[in-house]
Amino acid sequence: MSDKKTCLIAGVGPGTGLALARRFAEGGYGVAMLARSAERLAGYEKDVPGARAYTCDVANAEDLAVSYGRVCEEMGTPEIVIHNAPGGAFGSFLDVEPEILERNFRTNTMGLYHLARLAAPAMMERGSGVILCTGNTSAHRGVPNFAGFAPTKAAQRILAESIARTLSPKGVHVAYITIDAVIAVPWALEMFKDKPREFFIEPDDIAAECFHTAHQPRSAWSFNVEIRPFGESW
Repeated sequence: MSDKKTCLIAGVGPGTGLALARRFAEGGYGVAMLARSAERLAGYEKDVPGARAYTCDVANAEDLAVSYGRVCEEMGTPEIVIHNAPGGAFGSFLDVEPEILERNFRTNTMGLYHLARLAAPAMMERGSGVILCTGNTSAHRGVPNFAGFAPTKAAQRILAESIARTLSPKGVHVAYITIDAVIAVPWALEMFKDKPREFFIEPDDIAAECFHTAHQPRSAWSFNVEIRPFGESW
């Protein structure tokens, strides 16, 4: 087991998740990377110094508990926990099948619920710790074609606020990071190939703001953190 503090990131993919893993590793943390794809995680282990891979379906409470226990045993109890696992589907409420919405709820909302319940006891005992959750604009408003996941992101944000109000007085910082932008990942760059690069938000910049939020002094904690490119209308 390393002497480094541990940062657990649930939902490590090629965009924000990987950028988060790199930034917290650069910041001196041992990084536990959770995601469903073992093959993808194996590549990330080689790319991020000191990071370790844990194959896990965040939507499955038992799977999450087993992986969390392994992280504690092999890397140490996490000082920072980040819920970044996205469950999404585009379409109106007439188009998206109910089971898809339920699956997204398990990933987005129940995933945060179970993860916070796993992390909170040790954080409260030592009087310190950080729980971050990455969200997006759909957590704040329901537009027609976001019915497949906007309700789950709104519930996620309110759950995070409830968790924050419980844990903040006990020394645990909880924050919700709203990403009001199109993230510069390969599929989005292809979909919006007519847009200039400055139209997008960069994963590394998201990760930098998350790292900053995780290290705010106790006298100035944020809960609602919104980030967007300078040209984004809002």
